[in-house]
Amino acid sequence: MNTVVWTDWRPLPIRPTPGAAVLAETIDGGQAFRWQREGEQAWRGVWGDHVARLRLDAAGGPEWSALSPATGAALTRYLDGNGDPQALADALPWRSDAHLARSLEEFPGLRILRQPFGETLLGFLCSATKQIVQIKQMMALLALRHGTAIGRAADLQTPEACAESGVVGKTGALHFNRLPTWVELAAVPEAELRGCLLGFRARYIAGTARFIAAHPGWLEETEALPYAEAKARLVSLPGVGEKVADCVLLFGAGRMEAFPVDVWILKTMAARYGLDGWKPAQVAQFGRAHFGPLAGLAQQYLFAWERAEARRLSR
Repeated sequence: MNTVVWTDWRPLPIRPTPGAAVLAETIDGGQAFRWQREGEQAWRGVWGDHVARLRLDAAGGPEWSALSPATGAALTRYLDGNGDPQALADALPWRSDAHLARSLEEFPGLRILRQPFGETLLGFLCSATKQIVQIKQMMALLALRHGTAIGRAADLQTPEACAESGVVGKTGALHFNRLPTWVELAAVPEAELRGCLLGFRARYIAGTARFIAAHPGWLEETEALPYAEAKARLVSLPGVGEKVADCVLLFGAGRMEAFPVDVWILKTMAARYGLDGWKPAQVAQFGRAHFGPLAGLAQQYLFAWERAEARRLSR
């Protein structure tokens, strides 16, 4: 495979322009797991068959570089596929919810990514009881060992950073692989999946892969269904509970009514909304009722604020 030259940096036409903190929270705050830092305000990410670099220019505007000029349109959809984030945020009930209002103020323009549906399912099946850095390692190993090559480009970072992001740096080049498809995963022995640091998750991923491989079109049909029907189908898969299903529907299908409940959301709903002792299903029901059809966007703002507050308190 020939080494490709990165395209020139080009402006990314998304509005509103995200600040550095908002951009970092959007692409590295738990929605996606294949983005890596390249310096203070630059990132490199892989999704589908696309490889892109993203940064803020000297004036604070977003710009991109990629292996292919066609990636620009794909990146815009990836970041803006759910509509104008400012208008969506304004439709949330922040006028009567002081905590939501301060969350919106801290992360103005926070986006919900529109990722490939099948990849999102794989990422969140890897997520059980794991932190973001560990999920990234699993995804990188799955791509490296079981995915196919999608490109090679000049190495613009250190060998240590290459190793952390799961790409192979050789003779000044980075080799990028896409994630394996579910049909490809169905042919991988469970023991080999465990070699990608999956642990008990390997059993769930192997079972899900076998089911999807035996039911062509099932993923596409599920993605197109209304929220409740799609969620019912997802939770029938091995290892997929309500939280994983809601994450997949929110971050992979744009179902903004999904309200994933993890430990951070349990914490913020207990401390800021008085729901101490509530079970995840009860919190999710409250979230959808209180925040309305854009509950998933509200959830991401609350999630971002709570994590930021924890970082402030730990200093």
